[in-house]
Amino acid sequence: MKLQILACLFTATIAAATQAAQIQKVEFTSDGQKIIGQLYLPDNYKAGRKIPGVVVTGAWMTVKEQMPTNYAETLAKKGYAAMTFDFRGWGESKEGKLTQFMESPTEKTKDIIAAANYMSTRPEISSVNGLGICASSGYMAKAAVDTPAIKSIALVAPWLHDNQIVEQVYGGKEGVQKLIEAAKNPVVVTAASTTDKSAIMFNIPYYTETKRGMIPAWDNKFNTGSWTGWLTFDAIAIAKDLKKPTLIVHSDAAAIPQGAKAFYKELPGKKNQVWLDKVSQFDFYDQPKNVSRAVTAAAKHFKAVK
Repeated sequence: MKLQILACLFTATIAAATQAAQIQKVEFTSDGQKIIGQLYLPDNYKAGRKIPGVVVTGAWMTVKEQMPTNYAETLAKKGYAAMTFDFRGWGESKEGKLTQFMESPTEKTKDIIAAANYMSTRPEISSVNGLGICASSGYMAKAAVDTPAIKSIALVAPWLHDNQIVEQVYGGKEGVQKLIEAAKNPVVVTAASTTDKSAIMFNIPYYTETKRGMIPAWDNKFNTGSWTGWLTFDAIAIAKDLKKPTLIVHSDAAAIPQGAKAFYKELPGKKNQVWLDKVSQFDFYDQPKNVSRAVTAAAKHFKAVK
């Protein structure tokens, strides 16, 4: 009997710990094209309440079911309404032929603004914040500059580059110019692979792991026309115009920490930073401990915004 009671209690504890948030499919438009997203509400949310919202965006070439879902679910457990979505040309948002598989900072920034504007009209939402992961951190920062709908932002494992960092990463001036030349005759190629050496991310962790980023919902495609916009996008330069409260969560063991530090230095408004020890870029994406630590810092940051 005691064993049965203990088993029931254990099962109940596990169920409570893993209970999913309330999830609603949402649709809105950006530049006249339909975008598909998901809204995560706290499991105990009841209609009529207003709670703070967060637009969550992920790394380059990804879809909402990857790292954005991990962050949205965790934010919902902390009492936030979190919305993920597929950028135009990716995942379920395939109306835009010109944006198909395009890593375009300009177009993706438009989509974030559209998402924030849409979220601000939802009856559940009292305010809108933004959480950008990796590459979309720069787009989130630009969106926060360009729209009053976003009140504050948190940038997690941010990939924030300028011309100098681009050259360091992509083979110097010659390597960068070669990619920009290739962009003039764009083709769609494989994004990640363990066998195709021409893939943009060959043998790269997370993206090539079926239990992590290599999921059925992911397109795993890249339009080489993206190179021009991506390589000439100066995310660090945005910082000087960003006057809204900003949090950076990063690690020196993750991607280009020098970019995040340069960006943070230039921020003129209220700002804070949390640097975690020995956390890789990809472990920010889906490792529960790291996601929880990042979301805890973000929630504290959002709560402090008046």
